[in-house]
Amino acid sequence: MKGGGGARPHEQRGGSVEPRPLPSERARQVAVIGSGGCGEESEAWKLAEEVGRLLAEAGVTLVCGGRGGVMEAAARGAAGAGGSVIGVLPWVSIDDANPYCTQAVATGIGQARNLAVVASGEAAIAVSGEWGTLSEIAHARNLGRTVVALRSWSVSGQAEMESGPGIVPAETAKQAVAAALDAIAPLSSEAE
Repeated sequence: MKGGGGARPHEQRGGSVEPRPLPSERARQVAVIGSGGCGEESEAWKLAEEVGRLLAEAGVTLVCGGRGGVMEAAARGAAGAGGSVIGVLPWVSIDDANPYCTQAVATGIGQARNLAVVASGEAAIAVSGEWGTLSEIAHARNLGRTVVALRSWSVSGQAEMESGPGIVPAETAKQAVAAALDAIAPLSSEAE
């Protein structure tokens, strides 16, 4: 069997596609993390849905794990307010995404996708949560991302870790979103 009949279209331009400028202003992104098992009647669901709505109203793209529980609630809130939702899925099919994800990324890496979720947000809001949420909080902090803990984990350690630096507690969705937006606000020198 012979190879193709010459250079492929992208190779005809020197081996790469034509460069395209990035948009001058990309939407800010905040990860929303939390339990995948909470139901619509739970406090966590209601908080997450409000967080999603408030983020969308602020023009922020929501990043989540793309599945159920807190992820679906936040996605529903954001999508209902006309926002964009990126679901970073653990498996290989984008069909696994909840119906409110406007974009889906199928990673095929299982729970290791928790790192991709928080790395894709400039800050993270943890709503309630279980062990997977705790792992995401740790990944986010290792990356230097602020984590807003909305009725979620409190963390402390020894020495410089005593007060759980970089983790901001919040009691309401409005407080959580305000803290996340503060964390990703451009510095005054960058804004000029």
